[in-house]
Amino acid sequence: MTKSSSRIPRFFEKKIEERLHILKNFSDLNSDDLILLKQTLVQGDAHLYASMIENTVSVMPVPLGIATNFVINGKDYLIPMAIEEPSVIAGASFAAKLARSLGGFTSSCSSSIMIGIIQLVGVSDNEAAIQAIDSHKSELIVFAHAKDPVLIQQGGGIRDFSYHTYQTDRGDMLVVRIHVDVQDAMGANIVNTFAEAVASRITDLVKVRSCLRIVSNLAMQRMCRSLAVWPTHDLGQDIVDGILDAVALARVDPYRCVTHNKGIMNGIDAVALATGNDFRALEAGAHGYAAFSGSYQPLTKFYQNGGGDLVGEIELPLAVGTVGGAVKSNPVAQLALKILGVQSASELACVMAAVGLAQNFAALRALVGEGIQRGHMRLHSKNIAIQAGVPFSLVDEIAQQMIGENAISVGRALELWKDKQ
Repeated sequence: MTKSSSRIPRFFEKKIEERLHILKNFSDLNSDDLILLKQTLVQGDAHLYASMIENTVSVMPVPLGIATNFVINGKDYLIPMAIEEPSVIAGASFAAKLARSLGGFTSSCSSSIMIGIIQLVGVSDNEAAIQAIDSHKSELIVFAHAKDPVLIQQGGGIRDFSYHTYQTDRGDMLVVRIHVDVQDAMGANIVNTFAEAVASRITDLVKVRSCLRIVSNLAMQRMCRSLAVWPTHDLGQDIVDGILDAVALARVDPYRCVTHNKGIMNGIDAVALATGNDFRALEAGAHGYAAFSGSYQPLTKFYQNGGGDLVGEIELPLAVGTVGGAVKSNPVAQLALKILGVQSASELACVMAAVGLAQNFAALRALVGEGIQRGHMRLHSKNIAIQAGVPFSLVDEIAQQMIGENAISVGRALELWKDKQ
């Protein structure tokens, strides 16, 4: 192996120390670089993280914070959020504080059904194939259920099949969707297992070739909704009008709408990451749903009620779990769930929907008020001081001075530090 080659046979079998040695030679890492990678890994559980993904060399820390003030369905929550972006937790907490006086958030979720896709190609007669599969549906379900008897004992399992035909540039295709009640799991592994089991029997039954056998992240049967009311007398009519104008723009301008929805996912992703859930799947599902009508739309809507107060609503699919996967293997995720005190995946999804709505409201309020950058940079001031090389013992002092001057930049941090020397 030469330094310039990334072809490293059996890298996944090597111990972490050996991988670090290879990395050092390839990337010209110095001793301080290696110390940082090792220390970060040691602070966690090296064996745990090595088992979670392949080729582990270290851990990438993300700050874990707590959003306060939330009342959801009449229950108070402290909400763990893992995120590196300043202002997200502060914004969500402030939005929840303003909503408390009128009851906080009301959230609900539809069901725990996930969809698995079985793609069949080379079907000569779709109707005959559908009839053959449907007539053997019961035995196909029994066969699949044998792959995960624990879920069945807990009341989950395949609830139904549905059939969809498509004309593509590769010819006609038949898709069998299996509808699986995954209970308190996110469900990807369960659905994939069932899809593969069912597909193996279908191909024998109708003599076709199966291609994809996988979960869909467009979890349209796991829809979550949340609603909150913010008093106009706390906001001011100018802010309310600004929010309504901003949302109106998001409905017609996809360039604005993507950022509108990104702000929502800032909150939802942070809760997902803290609780060991797959935020990438949530992102895909949310943006897929936003475009489901044929045009990309905001996931929230705002309007004034009869009393003149501002009402916010959110609706999106949220496939999350409180059991299985990283949720169970990561002790910090388990602790985050303990802090939340949720009793089910549905309750966790209700919390996430409320956080997404709160974060969207907070971002819109800042945008149409003082502007997003002033508050964001105020919270970002410590990062700016660190970027300037200010010693940690002086970071808070320098950051506060920059805030007081409203002059937050690396250059100004350097000047203030120089004055301290």
